Amino acid sequence: MEIKGKIIAVLPLQTGEGRNGQWKSQDYVLEYNRDSQYPKKMMFNIFGDKIDQFQVAEGQDVKIDFDIEAREYNGRWFNNVRAWRVEKDVVNAFAPQDVLSSPPPFGEKDIPAENEASDLPF
Repeated sequence: MEIKGKIIAVLPLQTGEGRNGQWKSQDYVLEYNRDSQYPKKMMFNIFGDKIDQFQVAEGQDVKIDFDIEAREYNGRWFNNVRAWRVEKDVVNAFAPQDVLSSPPPFGEKDIPAENEASDLPF
């Protein structure tokens, strides 16, 4: 999946030791649909060496590609939104997502004159 927006928060880096060695993870908050009356926010995660590779900072306009995965822990389910690609300084970062473009509104020039012939059958 893909989404565009602005990074509004960078949460603290988390590190730990697992069976495969050291790991690190960092969460970010993205604000999208900023041109709507009620902008939306989403938290996503970057894991491992990609944290240093992407160098995401607060205030950046970005496009992220991500996967959503659900996990069960102690009878409860949790979602994880993990980014696998981040592109910075995206032009038109706040354009509506996955929405068909609406045609421009009608104007007076679009209305035919009364005496103008029409090919409509009615």
